[in-house]
Amino acid sequence: MKNITPGNLQQRMAEIVERMDVPEHCRTTFSTYHDEQLKTQGNADYFITSGDKIRFFFEKGVFDDKGEFIVPKQRSLNKVGHALHAYEPLYKKVTHSPKVQGIAKKLGLVSPVILQSMFIFKQPGIGGEVTPHQDATFLYTEPLGRVMGVWIALEDATINNGCLWFIPESHNSGITRRMVRTPKGTFPLTDFIGREQTYDDEKFVAAPVKKGGVILIHGQVVHRSAENTSEESRHVYTFHIMEAQQTRWSPDNWLQPTEDLPFPPLYT
Repeated sequence: MKNITPGNLQQRMAEIVERMDVPEHCRTTFSTYHDEQLKTQGNADYFITSGDKIRFFFEKGVFDDKGEFIVPKQRSLNKVGHALHAYEPLYKKVTHSPKVQGIAKKLGLVSPVILQSMFIFKQPGIGGEVTPHQDATFLYTEPLGRVMGVWIALEDATINNGCLWFIPESHNSGITRRMVRTPKGTFPLTDFIGREQTYDDEKFVAAPVKKGGVILIHGQVVHRSAENTSEESRHVYTFHIMEAQQTRWSPDNWLQPTEDLPFPPLYT
């Protein structure tokens, strides 16, 4: 991509993290059940309203009981999301780059829009496992098959540092679980309908990829990544695209377009 390297995206993210305000609910310490509930509710609220913002999501166990970091700040995050593509010029440029637009055109997408974007850190030693799932569980459309993830490796993604694993052809089997918003005024704010199938470990195939490589992820393909037990991080910039033509975005999805940020068209 002209003039923007994986290193530029990492550098910009390091600056964003350096300047971040740690959200209050992350620093809440548990002394009572009530505190714990407030924290859980704070987390949920922070997540469900993050679609049109740049927000910070931490790995487990990075704060002490006073809410202070016990690891270096730059090593504390699980991800930053979900609107880097809208508000961060470098990320916006990559998202709308001629290469990405070219991929979408080759795939015959007529009016693709960008749903969300994330920087995923997969920190050395503590980068958590992502259990088997299908993106359409969280980003549901009618008909299915309208959502695609674009997953850009900013560092080599290897079997040791937590690369993706896929079940080949699993995109043909529909989905069995959906994450939905619950009625206004109820808690939790989201819930699951149906359940994730149990998948045979043997069926997963690793997809290591070199720095700068891209993986396109069908909305229904089953994929996972292991925890990162290595000493190398596995930074990724990833975003989701939806073919908007003749597609209904579910009003029950956690992620909703807002007045501030309708889903922007990919083609510029």
